[in-house]
Amino acid sequence: MQTDLKQTPQPPIKKLEAKLLPGEIVVNEVSFVRKCIGADSSHGDLWGKLICTNFKVSFITHDALPKQRFQVANRLLGEHDVPLACVEQVVTVNDAKGKQKVLCSNQKLKFNPTELVLYCKDFRIIRFRFDEAGPQSAKKVCLAIAHYSQPADPQLLFGFEYIGKQYYGSLGERVNGVDPGGGLQMPLFDRPSEWDREIKRTGAAEWRVCSINEGYVVSPSLPEYVVVPVSLADQDLKQYLCFFTAHRIPLWCWNHPNGSALVRMASISDPLQQRKLDQRICSAITKSHPQRSDVLKSDLDKNLPNIQDIQAAFVKVRQICVIEPFEESEEKWLSSMESSRWLEYVRAFLKHSAEVVYLLEGKHVSVILQEEEDRDLSCVVSSLVQLMLDPHFRSLTGFQSLVQKEWVMAGHRFLHRCNHLKKNDKEESPLFQLFLDCVWQIINQYPAAFEFTETYLTVLSDSMWIPVFSTFLFNCPQQRTENSMDFAKSKCIPMGEEKALRFPPVWDWSQQFTPKDQALFNNPMYVGKGATCVQNGTVKSFRRTKKNYSSTLRGMPSSLRNILMDGHDSLTLTRRNSLVPRLKPDFSQIREVVESPTERFFRDWVSRPADLQGMLIPQLLPSHLALWRLYFLRWVPEASIPKGGPVTAYHKLSQLADEVEKLQSQLRQYKGATPASTPTSNPSAPPSDHSRMYFKAGSTHEPSSIPEYLSSSFPFSPVGNMCRRSILGTPLSKFLNGAKTWLSTETLANEAL
Repeated sequence: MQTDLKQTPQPPIKKLEAKLLPGEIVVNEVSFVRKCIGADSSHGDLWGKLICTNFKVSFITHDALPKQRFQVANRLLGEHDVPLACVEQVVTVNDAKGKQKVLCSNQKLKFNPTELVLYCKDFRIIRFRFDEAGPQSAKKVCLAIAHYSQPADPQLLFGFEYIGKQYYGSLGERVNGVDPGGGLQMPLFDRPSEWDREIKRTGAAEWRVCSINEGYVVSPSLPEYVVVPVSLADQDLKQYLCFFTAHRIPLWCWNHPNGSALVRMASISDPLQQRKLDQRICSAITKSHPQRSDVLKSDLDKNLPNIQDIQAAFVKVRQICVIEPFEESEEKWLSSMESSRWLEYVRAFLKHSAEVVYLLEGKHVSVILQEEEDRDLSCVVSSLVQLMLDPHFRSLTGFQSLVQKEWVMAGHRFLHRCNHLKKNDKEESPLFQLFLDCVWQIINQYPAAFEFTETYLTVLSDSMWIPVFSTFLFNCPQQRTENSMDFAKSKCIPMGEEKALRFPPVWDWSQQFTPKDQALFNNPMYVGKGATCVQNGTVKSFRRTKKNYSSTLRGMPSSLRNILMDGHDSLTLTRRNSLVPRLKPDFSQIREVVESPTERFFRDWVSRPADLQGMLIPQLLPSHLALWRLYFLRWVPEASIPKGGPVTAYHKLSQLADEVEKLQSQLRQYKGATPASTPTSNPSAPPSDHSRMYFKAGSTHEPSSIPEYLSSSFPFSPVGNMCRRSILGTPLSKFLNGAKTWLSTETLANEAL
């Protein structure tokens, strides 16, 4: 018996250990932790170890999730990992004492927690129970999470340790670190040659690349290279810059084929120089226009909501869409959504951008977007204007170059607006999320005009909370250079000829996803200039003609007063009008009104078939704007529709597009084959990795059905990502339009569990 026992092989016990990235270290951990999956009972909960590193909160378990689900696998994160930068609130609870506390950095915790709740910036709510865990270990890991999720200095963000270890060796190998372009086929606009190519692409012959800010000697918030009118000499610009806020001279954004230019500019700080500088800048822009057209200025600070208004609206939407008891009527929910004013602000930015489009396209005049510091609202408007006018920016590469040019290089304060350091809540504002929501609204109306999907937009937003990319870590390129130089010196990292550490841009998606998962970014309906079709047995380039009508134009009212211009030509935008009163008819104005040139322009455009490779104007009645459900409701279980939602159409269209690709490949093979080399054995599909589509065409003998894991939340899953108190007696129909509510810090502090 003893001999048999000794010879019986024992199954090895796998240790629960976190997978660490270069530069990542374990700070604290606690075993025998239960991750809550269900709201009412512990059935289906997972047991494992909770680990806090200097990068993430990681839960390691051998258990499998109780329900079949699908989620995009991120190469930098595990299935149950949450980046510390994504943690917004750390709430500890003691059931026995009836206490709870929102933990901040360097705070003490006077009770032993029995539960930990993480409220995340991507709207997840994750709960852990410590019923079987050591009380002191549980307390230490909670304090560690609170401390490391609120770094006191930019150099304490994990990206610095990661880059230092991943790309810079102790002996100086790979001294250049990441390639400036990361091997990408897109410009990062950190070189004069890339600005030159953009000038040539847009035909801006009367504009030039200026290098007076090389080394950031003129303005720390501007890129080293900017584009200015040919008629403005460097010496003139050096004289003018001291009169602009933060020395931010006017920046060229884009040129219309008719010669009109889109320019952004900070306000002029010296009132005595206002008129003089305005005349000189406008005169130089006028000279750059072939027809010497006028220049109009749009004051964004006066015409659009400010960053505090946008932040307040975002917080309210978060409260409405994600949380616990939901007992109000559907009408109450809709009125709550309206009172948040989020969609009103989305409409305001789209409307103002459409008005600028009219000036550039319809009146052939150049436009200056003016903002106090030219780093917030102008990023949104300039990007939307170019997206509506230039089909290049509706391709994946073009869209990424647009964000790089108008946000990253133009000095949008990502560090402050994302509140990565959690120092000043007044500086936090979701301007980039607002922009992505505006982009989604246009995609929703013209789905075939964009190469990328809403999944891409959602993943791009989530990447803001993974602090290893230069794209979303800093307020400007100069801040990245300065902090990386200081960090390299403090860590004795050999730099060689490089001046600073080079962080990878977020646009190198291979760092986060496999090629298969990246296929989820591709839109099967996209009709671009490079799309192909088969005509009379020949593969030809396809271009949408004006015989193709857009279904989004159906039901468009004849009068566009309430859609775009509200009955006037000016760029003034009413900021406090509700969306609902605008739907009420004003019987005093039933008599015929003279149509303005602006209204006539948009009416003529709407009356024609939409050219998906031309100008696109979104419809802006309240009925045309919708809540971006994938972004706001993807974690809400009650809002998830099994085997339903837009993803079912995406599934079928992807399979159809994949089948077309295979047929095109076969046709090319047959056309290029000689009689001796005519394919006989396997002329069918190309290798699966050559396909752009995530879902592949099924066999003709086995028609593919909708996979069980598909839901309206795809490719995300609420399972394990949204655990809250039970919601009883709530009709599902209410959650198809939204859910309820996010707890503020004050609410959490006062609410008794």
